[in-house]
Amino acid sequence: MAEPGLRERKKQQTRQRIVAAAIGLFADRGFDHVPVAEVARAAEVSEATVFNYFPSKEDLVYEGMDEFEDRLLTAVRERAAGTPVLAAFRDVLLQPAGSLANGDPTATARIATVARIIADSPTLQARELRSYNRHTTALAEAIGNGTTTAWVVANALMGVNRAMKDAVHRGALAGRDGAQITRDVVAQARAAFELLELGLGGYGGT
Repeated sequence: MAEPGLRERKKQQTRQRIVAAAIGLFADRGFDHVPVAEVARAAEVSEATVFNYFPSKEDLVYEGMDEFEDRLLTAVRERAAGTPVLAAFRDVLLQPAGSLANGDPTATARIATVARIIADSPTLQARELRSYNRHTTALAEAIGNGTTTAWVVANALMGVNRAMKDAVHRGALAGRDGAQITRDVVAQARAAFELLELGLGGYGGT
């Protein structure tokens, strides 16, 4: 794959600088007490630039999580003929990737910081619930036009995703090694999927 061009690299660097500034401020004073204008000043960009990259203040914290859940939806929507919904969803969810899985202590510390920021902010907790509900609804529509059965399946699958995220946050807050957190969470998720296989294994594969 070709490396991104200079323009794209600069955009990525700006995005990373904005997020780093935001997380640092939120960690110091709390998400609900830091205006976007202050994030912009810390990142040395305009407030308009922040909103060009992040549609809302909450996206400064949740954009990566939303992108991952979008990947889960895409995997289900674009699964090959004959592939059950559970298999398509599981194959993406259980892929250990990134710095956490490699045991990078910086990644673990960052996750712990984000977990604390969320735990201290009712606004972010409400946003997380809205995002979870939105993706669950989209998944139910994708796999069965929102029927009762599709709702049951979608909630079960998204429940595994949410449980994994919560487990990663708990592990990071406890100061555990990132690689070990990843192994334990993936093992727990595999056990959950094995349980779901008893009732959902073949759903959506015909």
